[in-house]
Amino acid sequence: MSIDAPPAANEVRQQAARRRTFAIISHPDAGKTTLTEKFLLYGGALTAGAGSVKAKRDRRATATDWMELERRRGISVTSAVVQFGYRDRVLNLLDTPGHGDFSEDTYRVLSAVDAAVMVLDGAKGIEAQTRKLFEVCRNREIPIVTFINKWDRPARDPLELLDEIEDQLVLDPVPVTWPVGDGGRFSGLIDRRAGHFVRFTRTAGGTTAAGEEIVVSAQAETEEGTAWAEAQEAIELLDAAGAELDVKRFEAGELSPVFFGSALTNFGVRLLLDAIIDMAPAPAARLDADGDPRPVDAGFSAVVFKVQSNMDPAHRDRMAFLRVCSGRFERGMAITSGRTGKTLATKYAHTVVGRDRSTAEDAWPGDVIGLVNAADLRVGDAVHTAREPVRWTPVPAFAPSSFRLARCTDTSKAKQFRSGVRQLDSEGVVQVLRRPEGSESAPILAAVGPLQFDVAEHRLRHEFGAPVELAPAPWTAARRTDEASAAALGAMSGVTVAARDDGELLALFESPYWLARLQSDHPDLTLERLIGEG
Repeated sequence: MSIDAPPAANEVRQQAARRRTFAIISHPDAGKTTLTEKFLLYGGALTAGAGSVKAKRDRRATATDWMELERRRGISVTSAVVQFGYRDRVLNLLDTPGHGDFSEDTYRVLSAVDAAVMVLDGAKGIEAQTRKLFEVCRNREIPIVTFINKWDRPARDPLELLDEIEDQLVLDPVPVTWPVGDGGRFSGLIDRRAGHFVRFTRTAGGTTAAGEEIVVSAQAETEEGTAWAEAQEAIELLDAAGAELDVKRFEAGELSPVFFGSALTNFGVRLLLDAIIDMAPAPAARLDADGDPRPVDAGFSAVVFKVQSNMDPAHRDRMAFLRVCSGRFERGMAITSGRTGKTLATKYAHTVVGRDRSTAEDAWPGDVIGLVNAADLRVGDAVHTAREPVRWTPVPAFAPSSFRLARCTDTSKAKQFRSGVRQLDSEGVVQVLRRPEGSESAPILAAVGPLQFDVAEHRLRHEFGAPVELAPAPWTAARRTDEASAAALGAMSGVTVAARDDGELLALFESPYWLARLQSDHPDLTLERLIGEG
C-alpha cells in the first residue's frame, strides 16, 4: 500500500494491528471455560466472582456459559463471544464447546479466528477431542499457543507432556514458562525469556488476580529447595536441546509456545495473556472464494460464523455473529448480503459477553459484532458494502453419524414446532433433512453426536413451546449425492435419500457394510464423504 494512502485506510490498518482474535480449544473438563473467565478478570471485564461453571449459590455463574442447559450440566454446548481490552489492545475471544458432539460449532468458530489457545490437563495430556480440534486448526493454518493447566494438582512429568505433544501432534513444543513444583508444591513459574522466577500467592476463591513476586535465583534456590533444583535441571536440558521460540515457525503452525499454570488459582494467567498480545498475529488479508487476498483496508466486509436465537428470553430475538474481515463497520450503515443481495439494516448492532450485550457504534477487522434480527443471514454468508462485493469459501457441514425422527406430540403446537426446527437448522444446532415424500411435520434430525439432540429437544420445548419426541432412526452413515444417483439409490433397500434446506442431497445408510458394498458394486454412483468423518 502506498504511503500516500488515504487516512481512512491508515486508520483501518492501525486499528486492525491493535486486535487479537482467538479461540480457546480443549477436551472437556481441561479448564477451558475457567480460563476464559480468568482472561476476562485480568482484562477488567469481570471485577469479581469469576469461577467454575458449577457456581456456588452465592456466586455468579460463568459469563460465557449463558444457556440454562449449560449451567445445569456444567459443560459448554454452544460457542460464546467476548470482547475486552488489555494492554491497549482489543481482544476478541471465542469460547468453543469442548465436547466432541459439538465439533461442527467449533469448526465454524475457528473459521473466524487468527490464533488459538490449546488447553491441556496436566494430568491427562493430549486427549481425543484435543487431537480433533488441533487437526482443524492445522487444516486452517491457525497458530496455536499451548497452556498446560491444573498444575496446582498432581500432574505428569512436564518433559513427558512435551514429548507427547511432539509425537502425537507433530508439533514442536517450546516452553516459554516452566513450573517450579506441582500439585500442592506449585509455587510459581520461571519465565525463560526474562530469566527470572515469578512466585504466585493464592487469592480467596481465585476471584482476584494472583499476587506476583519476582524472585532472584539465589533467593529461589534457598527458599524453593528441591523443586527449584528440579526445575533448573529441566531448563538446562531444554537449553541444550535448542528449545528456543521462533515466531515465524509459530505463525507457520510448526511450533507452539508452551505455558504452564492453573486457571483456577490464576497462576500463570497474566503471562499467558501477555503472550497472546505479543505473539498472536493481528488480523491480516483474508482469502476470498477465488483464493485472492482481501486487504484489511479494503471496503467493509465480514463473514457470518454463528447464528443464535433466544439469547434474550424477554425479546426472543435472533442474532447473527459477524467477524469483520476488512474496512470499518459503523452502526446504521447499509450492508448487503452476498447470498441474497438484500440490503441489511445495522441499527441494532451489539458487542456481546455471553448473553449480556451493549451497542456497537463501530468495529474494525478482527472484531466480532452481533446483528439482531438479521433474519436472512446464515452461517457462512458474506456481508459487504454494495460497491465492494465479496464471496467467502463456504463453511462445510460435518458428516452426521447420529439420526432421529422428530415429531411434535401436541398438534396444537405444530406451528411452533416447524418454526423451532427451521431456526435450529439455520443456527446449525442440528442438520434438518427431509425425505421427498416427507413434510415439515416429520423431519429427520442429523447430528455429529447425540448431545446435539439433547440441546435441540431442550430448546424446542423451552424456547419454542413445542413438546417433541425424538425417536431412534435406523441410519448410521451419510454421503453427499446428486440427483442422478439419488434416483437409483432411492430404489434400493437400506438407503434413504433426504435433502437439506439448501437442496443438497444426502444418502443415508442403515449399515456401513451396505455402504461399502454399494461403493464397490456401483462406482458410478456419486457418494462423497463429508468433512469431519472418521
